[in-house]
Amino acid sequence: MSKRSISIILLLLGSLAVYGEISSIDFPTARWFFSTSRDVPLLNWKAEGVEFLWFGWLSSTIMVAVGLCLLVSSFRSGPPNPVTMRRIKRFKEIKRGYYSLIILMGLVGLAALDQLVVGKEALAVRYEGKWEFPAFNPKPFIGSQFGIEGERADAPVNYRKLKIAFKEAGEGGKVIMPLIPYGSTDDTLPPRSRSLVLKDGVYQEDGSNSPYYGLAAKYYDVVEGTFHLRYTLRNGMLSGAVDGWNEAGDSVYTAEYLKGVKLIEKEKYSGEGDVKDFLGAEDVQLRAVKYPPSPPIPEERNWLGTTSQSYDVLAYLYGGLQVNFKAALIFLPIVYTVGIVIGMLMGYLGGWFDLLMDRIIEIFSNMPYLFVVIILSSMVPEQFKGLPIILAILILFGWMGITSLMRTAAYRDKERDYIAASRVLGAGTTRIIFRHLLPNTVAIIVTLVPFTVSALVFSLTALDYLGFGLPPEYATWGRLLNDGLSNLSAPWLVSSTFVVLVGLLILITFIGEAVREAFDPKKYSYYR
Repeated sequence: MSKRSISIILLLLGSLAVYGEISSIDFPTARWFFSTSRDVPLLNWKAEGVEFLWFGWLSSTIMVAVGLCLLVSSFRSGPPNPVTMRRIKRFKEIKRGYYSLIILMGLVGLAALDQLVVGKEALAVRYEGKWEFPAFNPKPFIGSQFGIEGERADAPVNYRKLKIAFKEAGEGGKVIMPLIPYGSTDDTLPPRSRSLVLKDGVYQEDGSNSPYYGLAAKYYDVVEGTFHLRYTLRNGMLSGAVDGWNEAGDSVYTAEYLKGVKLIEKEKYSGEGDVKDFLGAEDVQLRAVKYPPSPPIPEERNWLGTTSQSYDVLAYLYGGLQVNFKAALIFLPIVYTVGIVIGMLMGYLGGWFDLLMDRIIEIFSNMPYLFVVIILSSMVPEQFKGLPIILAILILFGWMGITSLMRTAAYRDKERDYIAASRVLGAGTTRIIFRHLLPNTVAIIVTLVPFTVSALVFSLTALDYLGFGLPPEYATWGRLLNDGLSNLSAPWLVSSTFVVLVGLLILITFIGEAVREAFDPKKYSYYR
C-alpha cells in the first residue's frame, strides 16, 4: 500500500469520525473513537452537565494531521528508491507471504464494514413510505415509531421481530438487516429451536433419521423464545416432566408422560379457564429446544451456534477480529514511535542518556511481563477498563524490543561518512536522526511489524482467557476460548475459536517471514 493510499484512508477515517459526531451519524469503524470515549470514564471529561470526548477528538485530529502530512510528503518525495522497489518485487515473488497479505487486507476491509456486516440494528427500515436508518443513528428507535403498540411501544425495537411482523402484515413495510443479524455482545438470544417431525410415532429433528433426545417445546412466540409448554423426550417419545406457562410468563401447568402416554393423575393446572383451552390444539408444532451453548442451526442463521451467554458465535468472532485490528492500529504507532525515538537517541547521543535508558530497560526486561500486566490490569477499576486502558498497560512494556534494535542501528551508522558530512553541513540532531539515520533502518522496522502484531494478538487472547483482559462488553477470542474449554460438550466453541486464532496468526507469520526474506539487508545491498 502506497504512502498516498494510507494518507487518504487516514484523512477519510478522521473526517468521517468528526463529521459523524457533529451530525449524529454512526459511520462504520469511524464511530469507534467517539463511542469508546463516551463509554470509558477516563477518556472523557464531564463538568456541570458538559461532556467533552477528548479521546475521540484527539484521535480524529491525529489521524487527519498524519494523513495530511503523508499526503504532502507523497507529492514532495522524489522517485522511489530502486533498492526498495526490488525488495517489494522480491516480496511479491514469495507467494505464500504475498497471498497472506492480500487475505489479511481483505479481513481488515471486512472488519472495517462494522455494522454493515454484523449487528442487531437494521440497516434500513421503510415504514409508511418513509425510510429510516437505525444502524447509522446513535439514538435507538422505539417501537411506537414503527407502529408497535402495547408494552413494547416505548422499548427499543427488535428489528428481527419487526421484519417478521412486516412480512406477515404485507402492508409495504420493509426491514433490511446486516448479513449476520445479531450483535457481537449486546444481543442475548433466547434458546434456539429446531423443527421436530413425527415419523411412525417417534419425533425426529428435521433432517435427521434418529430419535430425538432432550427438551422440546410449543411456543407462544418462537422469535422471542416464550414457552407455552415444555416437554422432555426420550427415544423420540414424550417421557418425563411437562411444564406450562401462561402468556404472562407465570407457571400454571405441570404434568408427566411415560413413553408417550400422559399420566392423568400427575396433571395439575392452576391457571384461568379450562385446562383443555390452555393446552390448545394438539397439532401445534413441537420444536426441539437448544439451550446455550446451542449447536449451529442454519435455519435460525446461527451458522456456528451460540455461546454459553447466548451470543451468536459468528458475530462474536467478528467482534473479536475487530478488537484485534483496532488494538493493532493503536498499539503499533505508539510503540514504534516511542521505541524508535528512544532507541535512536540512545545510539546517537550515547553517554549518560544511553546508560540511564539501558538501566531502565534492564529493570523492565527482568520483570515477569505477563504477571505484571495481570497485576496492573486487576488494579484498574471495572468502570475504567476498556481497550485503551489495556493497551496502555501493554505499551508500557512493548516499546523495549524495537528500542534495542534501533539503538544498535544508530550506533552502527552514526560513524559513517554520510552522517559526518551532514554534521559538517550544519545538520542538527533531529534532522540527522529522522532524515538520515531513520530511512536506513526501514528494513528493521518493516520486518518487525508482523511479529509485533502477532505478539499483540497472542497477549490480548491470553489476558482475556485468564480473565484479566477486556471487560465483557468487548468480544474477545480469549474469553470465547475459555468458554469453549469450560463447555467441552459444545465443541463448536473451541474449534471455531482455534481455527480463526491460529489462521490469523499463521497469516501474520507468513507475511513476517516473507518480509524478513525480502528486506534482508544482505540482499540487493549493491548493484550487480
